[in-house]
Amino acid sequence: MRIGILGTGTLAEGLGIGWVRAGHELVVGGRSPAKAHALAQRLGGATRAVTPREAVTERDAVLLAVRWDGVENILRSAGAAEGTLDGTPLIDPTNAVEHGVGVLLTGPGGSAAQRIAELARGARVVKAFHLFRADEWTRSSGEAGVTVAMCGDDPEALRITGELVRDVGAVPAVLGPLHRARQLEEVAGFVIGLAFSGVDPGSAIPHVTPFVSARETPH
Repeated sequence: MRIGILGTGTLAEGLGIGWVRAGHELVVGGRSPAKAHALAQRLGGATRAVTPREAVTERDAVLLAVRWDGVENILRSAGAAEGTLDGTPLIDPTNAVEHGVGVLLTGPGGSAAQRIAELARGARVVKAFHLFRADEWTRSSGEAGVTVAMCGDDPEALRITGELVRDVGAVPAVLGPLHRARQLEEVAGFVIGLAFSGVDPGSAIPHVTPFVSARETPH
């Protein structure tokens, strides 16, 4: 696929490494052309540094890998309000939470993913990749590991994102439409809040056997 990455931080690099390994064609755009060029060099392959607008033009998918406080700025630079992302799967791994506390910064009711959908006219937003550290995606892909929960309204965008999840050695799981993205974002806040309190978040979640309906049970 032709993938655009908006952002030059650790998540952009972590997922970029996995996707280059999988044979995808990447371009990187960020606020700093120098940082975009340096990341493109580190990712290798045919990866190029481009402007934010070029990073979202004629792409099969775009990753929005910036901090929450930089979302509006980078989308403005990419021309998102003008429809440059119209019809494009836009993967949102942002965490709009107070650092070290985990409280959501988006206020009651809505979600960061829904706000991004408002800012990027026509984009097919998928919430994904927001719960794991960037170094999770730099490990050699192959045998499936962690599960990446996703939310989105567009079936094709979910399918494409699912392929990109598998390409970094993880398993995609669709929770539901985009209006359920707040649940995923609250989970991130829960994990961050406990971790900064010195508690292993995994110890606070019961192990539940996956439910299999009678129709799915082999006879």
